[in-house]
Amino acid sequence: MKSLFRFSMGWLSALFMLAMLPLAAHSAQPLRVGVIGPFSGPSSDFGIPMLNGVKLAVNEINAVGGYMGRPLELVIKDDEGNNEVGRQRSEELAAAGVVAAIGFCNTGVAMRSLEVFQRAQLPLIVPCSAGTPLTATIPAPESYLFRIQARDAIQSPFVVDDLVRRGWTRVAIFADTTGFGDAGLIDLQAALTARGLSPVHVTRFPLGVTDLSNELRAARTAGANVIYSITVGPENAVIAKGRRSLDWNVPQVGGFTLSFPFFIEGAGAAAEGALMAQTFIAEPSNVRRAAFLTAYDRQFNQAIRVPMVAAQAYDATYLLMYALFSVRDGRFSGPVVKRALENIPRVYFGVVATFDRPWSLDNKDAITPNMLVMGKVQGGRVTFAYPEDARRNLRVQRNR
Repeated sequence: MKSLFRFSMGWLSALFMLAMLPLAAHSAQPLRVGVIGPFSGPSSDFGIPMLNGVKLAVNEINAVGGYMGRPLELVIKDDEGNNEVGRQRSEELAAAGVVAAIGFCNTGVAMRSLEVFQRAQLPLIVPCSAGTPLTATIPAPESYLFRIQARDAIQSPFVVDDLVRRGWTRVAIFADTTGFGDAGLIDLQAALTARGLSPVHVTRFPLGVTDLSNELRAARTAGANVIYSITVGPENAVIAKGRRSLDWNVPQVGGFTLSFPFFIEGAGAAAEGALMAQTFIAEPSNVRRAAFLTAYDRQFNQAIRVPMVAAQAYDATYLLMYALFSVRDGRFSGPVVKRALENIPRVYFGVVATFDRPWSLDNKDAITPNMLVMGKVQGGRVTFAYPEDARRNLRVQRNR
């Protein structure tokens, strides 16, 4: 593993030194980049891995010279997973002189702050929040929001296709009443309709609910043979434990949030076998991923709580740097950085995927359906649901 880490750093060093060769010496004044997310409170389980992914990339970039000799400096804002706090912290970032920002995990929090970034012409890269409206609310050519996360509009069809292959077509939906739940429910129902299906039962519930036994009984009575859950917190575990207590042996499936500790640790044995869409699974299936996992362990001395989010945040940071390197005069107005992100000149060989012009004037979503795999909870961790996906991940997928 040490040799893999040295390989990764050597490759990065060569790339950044080549980018800097033709450039004259510049001031060593730091280049400020904002990071915003839930770094305290209930959503911190996935907010902290996002922050750590950014920090890991920034440390590597600074170790090889930063931008033209200028180190990157992070301006970190904790949105606490709260809509209004997130709005306030976004206003603070817009006034902090950052060239761009990376962040948001909660769709509702991000939606509340979109206007701030748009008005300030401050580019924002989202590596965590999956709600489809984030990149659909503002017309793409005008939007300053870029995403490196599989939006629900591609996660839902991917999971539904898998359900159909398995013969699990009598779907009970359990969705929370947040912005994430609202948007996810719309996308899931559209995916079911596209396959000629409709849910046999739908339950909506508020965050903080601790008992859904009656709703689970109703779903069982309706003849459901699979539960699709749409929520981010411990409520996923409430569903799993409630199903187990009823001795109702049906699978639980969903988007990437079923890979969160809230679910896997909270549900314990009841989480086993759950299936979810993933872009990254924490197994050293190729050199890039092995190097990333080794570097993360080396820097933070801990397992990654939500590997997919950390990997996407790491790649988001490098994609931002690739864009900034195309700005040769160091003048980073919002429109200039936006155009740079829409026209990244080099292919980035990332951890999640190989990105060739991941964004454009008309497209603000970097993740494409071919990058998704089905993850499965097994032995208290997420692994590949299908052996063929594990084999396919020996070769990192390319956006298309």
